[in-house]
Amino acid sequence: MSKRDVVWLLKKYGLKPSKRAGQHFLIDDKVAWRQIEYADVSKSDVVLEIGAGLGSLTEKLEKVAGKVYAVEKDERLCKILQERCERAEILQGDFLKLELPKFNKVVANIPYSLSSAITYKLLKLRPEVAVIMYQKEFAERMVAKPRTKQYGRLSVLAQFFADVELLEVVPRRSFFPPPRVDSAIVRIRQRRELDTIGEEFLEFVGVLFSQRRKKLKSGIRKLGVSECDFDVERRPEELSPEELWALFQIIKAELKKRKG
Repeated sequence: MSKRDVVWLLKKYGLKPSKRAGQHFLIDDKVAWRQIEYADVSKSDVVLEIGAGLGSLTEKLEKVAGKVYAVEKDERLCKILQERCERAEILQGDFLKLELPKFNKVVANIPYSLSSAITYKLLKLRPEVAVIMYQKEFAERMVAKPRTKQYGRLSVLAQFFADVELLEVVPRRSFFPPPRVDSAIVRIRQRRELDTIGEEFLEFVGVLFSQRRKKLKSGIRKLGVSECDFDVERRPEELSPEELWALFQIIKAELKKRKG
C-alpha cells in the first residue's frame, strides 16, 4: 500500500490518523513482505495481527497464511478492513483485553505506546514466533547487553524468556504520517514459559534495577536478605539474565530457609 493509497482511503472514509492512538500506517510494501518472510508464514499457519490499521499488512498475510485474525481497536478502521480484506477475520477491540482464538504466529505493527504490555502478553500466550515492528529505541533495549546504557529489566524479560533478534531498522518515511522516530523489526522465539515463578523473577529484577548502579548488596537488603553466596559487590547492570536468575534462586532459597 503506497502513500497515495493511504491518503485516498483516509479521504474516502473521511478519516484523519489519530495522534492519541499513535496511528502511523505502513506505506512500504517491501517492508511488509519482509515481515511475513521473517515469520516464515505459510498455509499451515494461523497468524495474529495486532493493530491492523488500514490493512497494508493484513491484505498480504491473507494471501499466504492459512488463517488470519486481525485485531484493530478503532471501530472506524475495522469497517474499512472488513470491506478490503477477503479472508482475514477482523477482531474489533483492545488486544490486551480480548479473548483471542488459537494462533501459532504473530506478525504486527503495534502501537508503540503499548509495546511493553503487548510484549508481556505475547510471552504469556507463547506463539511459535512473533515478528513485531517496534520503536527503534525500544527494540535496541530488548537486545541490549549487560554493561550498556540500554540494558535493563526489558532486556532481561526479552532475553531470558525468548531468543530475540533485531532484524532491520525501518526509517520513519516508511509510514504515513511519518512518526518522529525510526522503527525496527524484531523476531521473538520463546524458549521459557512466563509462569508464576517467572513473574516473581521479573519482580525481583525490577527491585534490583531500581538501583541499577548500586551494588547488589543494597538491592538484596530491600528483599530482606543481608548476605548470600554470590558476589554482591557487582551491580545489577553487570549481570546477564542467566546470572540474575541464579541470584534469584539463591535469594529465594535463603528467604524460604528463614521462614522455615
